[in-house]
Amino acid sequence: MKKVIGILVVALISVTISCKENKEQENMDGTKHNEEMQMESHEGHDHSNGEETSQREITQNNTKNGETAAILDAYFEIKNGLVADSKEKTASGGNNLLVAISKFDMSKLSEEAHKEYMEIEESAKEHAEHIVKSDIDHQREHFEGLSTDITDLVALLGTDKVVYQDFCPMANNNKGALWLSEVKEIKNPYYGSKMLKCGSIKKQIN
Repeated sequence: MKKVIGILVVALISVTISCKENKEQENMDGTKHNEEMQMESHEGHDHSNGEETSQREITQNNTKNGETAAILDAYFEIKNGLVADSKEKTASGGNNLLVAISKFDMSKLSEEAHKEYMEIEESAKEHAEHIVKSDIDHQREHFEGLSTDITDLVALLGTDKVVYQDFCPMANNNKGALWLSEVKEIKNPYYGSKMLKCGSIKKQIN
């Protein structure tokens, strides 16, 4: 009888240990799976900040084109939201940019300009969508890529606005980053109130 009880005790201990190990393995597998999912999500998310779009080679079009005004106005709204350290104002500008892009009339563009515009539009929409739903640090990351897109848009199609191209040497891990402004005074969107006056005018468009 004692022998039977001993066998049952050993069996019970074995089952308990086996369950514990399986649970730990499941937890480990689950943690590993979650980590892999997070890594995949991170890898799938574009943090290139416009590295691909910066490779476009577009000759500056000096045409006084009012068709780009709504897109630029929405971009400036995003820029001014970041200057004011306001996630909400920046997101509002992102929404307005998406609307302006959707309403832009592409029918007047040449075949070559249309192809370039579609590439710019796709990238700008993606940045704007992230700006709408992100925290302000992430908004600033996507603003850098968006600035490349809008700069290329102005170069491709022209504008009837006076626009300044500004440069912040501290942004993008001290690699520097550009932005467009409707005012001559430097108001840094990458750092807002932390370094509001950091930057310089690279050139004036129009």
